[in-house]
Amino acid sequence: MAGIIDTVKLAGVLVLALPAAMAGIELLVVRGRTGPGAALLFLAVGLVVVQQRLTTPGDVPELVVKRLGAGLLGGGDSSDGKSRENTNRNDER
Repeated sequence: MAGIIDTVKLAGVLVLALPAAMAGIELLVVRGRTGPGAALLFLAVGLVVVQQRLTTPGDVPELVVKRLGAGLLGGGDSSDGKSRENTNRNDER
C-alpha cells in the first residue's frame, strides 16, 4: 500500500517539476539564457529529491504503528498517566 502512496506523491511532484524542467531546458538550449534555465532545472531536480528524501519507506510502518497504538490506547502514555492521577486525586477527596 505504501508503494501506491509513494507513486501518487511522486506523480504530484512531477506535475510541478516537469514543466519547470522543460522551461529550463528551453531557456538553456533554445534561447541561450543560462542563469534562468539553470535555476529552473535546479528547482525541478530539487523538488523531486526533497520529495524522495522526506518520505522514506522505512518511516511509513513506524508512523502507522504509532497512530494505531495511540488510537487503541486512547492517546498514548502521557495522557493516560495524567488521567489516572486526576482520578486518584478525586477518589481521595
